[in-house]
Amino acid sequence: MAARRTEAFTSADAAWLRMEDPTNLMMITGVLMFDEPINVARLHRVIEERLLVFDRFRMRVKPGRTSSVLPEWEIDPYFNLSAHIHRIALPAPGGKRELQALVSDLMSTPLDFSKPLWHFHIVENYNGGSAALCRLHHAIADGIALVQVLLSLTDEQRDAPPAADGVRRDTRAANPIESFLLPAVRSLSNALTSAGTIIDESRELLSDPTRLVDVARTGVSGAQALNKLLFMPSDPPTLFKGALGVQKRAAWSEPIPLDDVKRVGGMFRCTINDVLLNAVAGALRRYMINRGAVVEGLNIRAVVPVNLRPPGPITELGNRFSLVFLDLPIGIEDPFDRLLELKRRMEGIKSSPEALIAFGILNTIGVMPQQMAELVVDIFGSKATAVMTNVPGPRQRIYLAGSPIRQIMFWVPQAGHLGLGVSIFSYAGDVLIGIAVDAGLVPDPDTIVAAFHTEFNDLLRLACIVTGDASERARAAGG
Repeated sequence: MAARRTEAFTSADAAWLRMEDPTNLMMITGVLMFDEPINVARLHRVIEERLLVFDRFRMRVKPGRTSSVLPEWEIDPYFNLSAHIHRIALPAPGGKRELQALVSDLMSTPLDFSKPLWHFHIVENYNGGSAALCRLHHAIADGIALVQVLLSLTDEQRDAPPAADGVRRDTRAANPIESFLLPAVRSLSNALTSAGTIIDESRELLSDPTRLVDVARTGVSGAQALNKLLFMPSDPPTLFKGALGVQKRAAWSEPIPLDDVKRVGGMFRCTINDVLLNAVAGALRRYMINRGAVVEGLNIRAVVPVNLRPPGPITELGNRFSLVFLDLPIGIEDPFDRLLELKRRMEGIKSSPEALIAFGILNTIGVMPQQMAELVVDIFGSKATAVMTNVPGPRQRIYLAGSPIRQIMFWVPQAGHLGLGVSIFSYAGDVLIGIAVDAGLVPDPDTIVAAFHTEFNDLLRLACIVTGDASERARAAGG
């Protein structure tokens, strides 16, 4: 079947083009690390057989005739796969520090809008092996979809047979990658009589804010959630907020055994995500205190993406996710007390319709005049300090172009001119945390990563003390 020449933008996809800014690029950035050199010729074949079956990866953006007309995707008549895959080498000694610097530079560099909005860089000398760094524009699809599409390029065995006749084998898509709030969204969707009605209502309320008072009095939960979102106070000024520059910095942790995270969660009857986000909150607290900031009683708000896709393989691209706001209790010093409070707040989010309301607002941004869209984005951005994502990846080791992947890390863009992004990704029994920051606000993200390790190890030691596990206590202490 011949590829479609053009494809309409949805308003949600267009919203991510509207949010593109030189100081805040709307790209999803990922890095895959290998212990051996990757076969670049084989990678080319894999991408051609499995990625390019989605027309979107052959398409570039065709702007609308006027600012009020949505853009279109059109097949790039000059498409050349080699223009999207480049080989590169790190400066000596070619270790983690040098790879982080490369990720930081490319995270700060916009994609070429005259071509389809994605790119791979193959790093041929990382730690005696190699790495693959990918950048994909959020307008193509949401992070959940793009991670699943990228994982569909991989295999469960090193010598998996190639696809026959250009038909993509569905090895990875059978294991959907889901946001940690997805179960809550499913139950929420079932509880609401009509998500579409609420989304339409949100558009009407945005166009006529005076209706907020009347609708709020009716007690309709959707209107109440919208009212909360629009009139939520701005987040307080901290080291993580301020004017953005072009340069970004990226860093990521050493792997943390997922079993250790589960051990802490089981001890304190919390989810894996509660434990990890608590360690993030503690790390941000330590960073601020070490720089003389006052943290007593402080809460900072994080934007958390929520998957709205049904379970199962990705059949079409585009953006089907929303956002909720989570208050991180930075002001609580005791890690156990902070964990319990964070758990309480997370449970409150899961029973709220805020995700569907925010989805309506995201759709509205895509069809607004540019100036009004920027105003709404700025309002949303003022209400938060960071974007935080947690995506569970494959539980077993997987292979790309025949090479086993040792580690995987992804970052999503910080929409709304936010200067801090935190990504958590689990893979093959380990968890990595990634930090993406504006270099002018946080020039040293490695210190946040180090503080995260300290915070998590403190929780692990506490869990081991409670259970009386001396050997685990010694390991957590580094003994």
